Amino acid sequence: MFAGEHLCKVDEKGRFLIPSPLRERFQAEGNQVMFLKNTEQTLWMYSAKEWEKVLERTRATLDEDQSRLFMHHVMAQAGASDIDKAGRVLIPSRLRKLVPMDDDQEIYLVGMYHRLEIWGPSEWRRYLTRNEDRVEQDMAKIQNLL
Repeated sequence: MFAGEHLCKVDEKGRFLIPSPLRERFQAEGNQVMFLKNTEQTLWMYSAKEWEKVLERTRATLDEDQSRLFMHHVMAQAGASDIDKAGRVLIPSRLRKLVPMDDDQEIYLVGMYHRLEIWGPSEWRRYLTRNEDRVEQDMAKIQNLL
């Protein structure tokens, strides 16, 4: 499971170093990652193993028309990348442009159970600020689950 938030520097080629606890999980599940466009100017990042599970679920669940929509609107915009020997991964340029990065060229990786979300720092802070009231409102329920 992926959890926590990790600030990563993106180099001039569009690569970032996957933090070591996350890197170990990705490498244990295959040395490839899949990037998908998400809402709110973010990307989703899956390990190869988790991505295969997503594909199996969609094949088993979607009817033919839904499957075509999935392939045309989700898969057509997806991008794969290998983790290099140094533990870096390249965000495909067409997807990298979707994540607004500040001048410091950093991103946040946010653990979301079986995948990571990739956020630009300013967008991540705005999102947290926008949801402060909701967090306070729902925190009692969340804490009862712990």
